[in-house]
Amino acid sequence: MPSYKAPPSLYRLKVSLLEIKPPIWRRLEVPASIKLCCLHTAVQVAMGWTDSHLHQFEKGSKRWGVPEWDEFDELGLIDERETRLDDILQTEGDSMVYQYDFGDDWQHRVVLENVLPANASARPVCIAGERRCPPEDVGGVSGYEEFLEVIFNPAHREYEHYLGWAGGHFLDQFDLKAANAKLSRMRWPVRHRW
Repeated sequence: MPSYKAPPSLYRLKVSLLEIKPPIWRRLEVPASIKLCCLHTAVQVAMGWTDSHLHQFEKGSKRWGVPEWDEFDELGLIDERETRLDDILQTEGDSMVYQYDFGDDWQHRVVLENVLPANASARPVCIAGERRCPPEDVGGVSGYEEFLEVIFNPAHREYEHYLGWAGGHFLDQFDLKAANAKLSRMRWPVRHRW
């Protein structure tokens, strides 16, 4: 007798940067079976981060991350390359925290909003979002608040310095088309067998 194989599912996730007002968030659709290492990549691209700092996922007392870190055993991290998203988030409303840049301590709440039917070739896509993510190394929430205060005030004595540091311009807008163009160019590992 053949064994029953459940049809693939697609997860609609809302990823929100905590402690920022007004909120910075993205809504992603990803295969339910995506490995956490690939979810990390999708979140980085959708948010606009540059993946230049350490990260981890956390739910309850468990944490997932990259096993090559020297502190891997000390931190008790579980290998994110071996963990599927649907092993952690299983029902609508389930959530976890994604932490990026341990110095600036960017905390993102990842909430499973919907479980949808998917085809086997589903790939990560961003379907909505609000506001641009903070610049890298801005100094966390308080540093970002100071950055915004200066960058939107051309009369501020630090305006030229901050503007140069931000690359010559800063628009507090999310570019959905650019995020999806980058996601579509990503080479997602075949070995994960979504």
